[in-house]
Amino acid sequence: MTTAHPASLPARLGGLHLANRFAVAPMSRVSAAPDGTPTAEMADYYTAYAEGGFGLVITEGTYTDTLYSQGYLNQPGIASDAHAAAWRDITDRVHAARARIVLQLMHAGALSQGNRHRDDTAGPSAVPPVGEKMSEYGGHGSWPTPRAMTQDDIDAAVRGFADAAVRARDAGFDGVEIHGANGYLLDQFLTTYTNTRDDSYGGPVANRVRLTAEVVAAVRAEVGPDFCVGVRLSQGKVNDFVYRWPGGAYDARVIFTALADAGATYLHIASEGRDWIETARLDDGTTITGLARLATGLPVIANGGMHKLPLAAQVLRDGHADLVSVARGALANPDLPRRVAEDRPVEAFDHMMLQPMATLANAGLWRQSAATVTV
Repeated sequence: MTTAHPASLPARLGGLHLANRFAVAPMSRVSAAPDGTPTAEMADYYTAYAEGGFGLVITEGTYTDTLYSQGYLNQPGIASDAHAAAWRDITDRVHAARARIVLQLMHAGALSQGNRHRDDTAGPSAVPPVGEKMSEYGGHGSWPTPRAMTQDDIDAAVRGFADAAVRARDAGFDGVEIHGANGYLLDQFLTTYTNTRDDSYGGPVANRVRLTAEVVAAVRAEVGPDFCVGVRLSQGKVNDFVYRWPGGAYDARVIFTALADAGATYLHIASEGRDWIETARLDDGTTITGLARLATGLPVIANGGMHKLPLAAQVLRDGHADLVSVARGALANPDLPRRVAEDRPVEAFDHMMLQPMATLANAGLWRQSAATVTV
């Protein structure tokens, strides 16, 4: 008898019971209506993963307010009741397919190249982001220098996350995931070279993680003790793959503990631009995902090349994480969990799957307007 892949076994995230340990990783698709309203195409896209057997579907980053949070044109929002009403069709369809769905809450901060509400950007400090805007989202040229956020700006951003989480809960989502990774606002506060503040949000790592912890606490206060509130973290960024937390394991413990104390249900550790195996090792020999589990006792989702099934099995069996999130492998195989459970072949990822209006010929389940994944 073939031993079941460990990702095929049931799991829990707080009070959520999951059919397996496979999660769809967040993938930005910029396929919402111009005003941020989710579309029928998006409903088909997310439902396909649920029907394909994924226990957990995590949505693309969704902007939280109408000030500085939107990162891309045609990015979906959760900034109004109308946005929430449109998401309801998606949550209903995913639940009908017996999967759970979590909405990722995102504030782009200085990495905004398509905010229809404003022309300027805001971040922790008046420091231009490294690199250039992303062409797959219609951007070109250097990032502008953001305006350094005032305390009022910070308070408004925190309020935006909390209000968005309430709308998400009311729209039928099983939880929210606070996007503290990949170079966006909360990660900008955590990153040394984009945060040069000399107030309580700058300097040592305990200060730089303060805003993310305040967001978690504010969301938890609004949604109550039982609603699932995850946090996604990464060292690398969409515009800087090689950045690492300068304090290594020490910084990691401070960050993870602060977020657990603030009320997080789970931690989702991403390997921006690299496989998990390349980015997981810390200076003390532990893995970043394993350390997150040990430091907090919370469930941890590992991301980065988890479509490589032997790697995913190793991560789970050796105690480095509790779940694995899949991006490229999910695009190529929206029914990946069923294939694994039934010991059927898995299709290889093709970069053409990222092109506008590309058809997933192997499944024929949706037409994609765009998708960006890094691992």
